[in-house]
Amino acid sequence: MSKRDQYVEKMKQQLDELNGQITKLEGKAKHANAEARVKFDKQMDELREMSQKTKHKMEEIKDSGEEKWEALVAEGEKLQKALVQSFNYFKSQIK
Repeated sequence: MSKRDQYVEKMKQQLDELNGQITKLEGKAKHANAEARVKFDKQMDELREMSQKTKHKMEEIKDSGEEKWEALVAEGEKLQKALVQSFNYFKSQIK
């Protein structure tokens, strides 16, 4: 398995885990009052959009050639870090 494939697999595992946590968090948010639900729904949409962008970047890395994939890693890590930070902030707002 190449370094690129290993990186993509690790990124996929992290993204799958985070998406599972987002789904759990979404279940908790459903029990919020109507006013809070509007805010939570907006934040949930933003998290899902960030997740899709991260997944798209992961696919771009996966499909890139050996000489190009390393240049894309920084972008992928930046997206994933932003997703994790947004998730953690959203999670702190629900408790």
